[in-house]
Amino acid sequence: MAIAQTMCTSFKVALLDGEMDFSSNTSQTFKIALFTSDASLDADTTAYAVTNEASGTGYTAGGATLTIATNPTSTSGTAYLTFSTVTWTTSSITARGALIYRSSGTGNNAVAVLDFGADKTTLGSTFTVTFPTADNNTAIIRIA
Repeated sequence: MAIAQTMCTSFKVALLDGEMDFSSNTSQTFKIALFTSDASLDADTTAYAVTNEASGTGYTAGGATLTIATNPTSTSGTAYLTFSTVTWTTSSITARGALIYRSSGTGNNAVAVLDFGADKTTLGSTFTVTFPTADNNTAIIRIA
């Protein structure tokens, strides 16, 4: 099994079909779910599923709702956006990666896979996912 950091191919198609809306006035909800090292997540991932999702104290299946920190914008020909830091407080979780997905509408559509590079573990403490700076070089979602 493997987790590969990527933007999901089905997400790219959904963008072209006009199915994804990241603006602040959207009714769409985006979430982040944590996964163990047994998960297979890559560009071919199309939807959130509970298989090999992390579990533990302070974590609920399906993950946490994301807040868009920076509305879509662009610089130097690259459009981008990022999310606010997300935390699971007083948690005991082990996760190797995560999936960002749209939980509203139908299908729990995959957006992006995050690879933490190694298992990350909390034991009664805060599990934190900090997103990179919102700019054209480092934002978590960028289209050049």
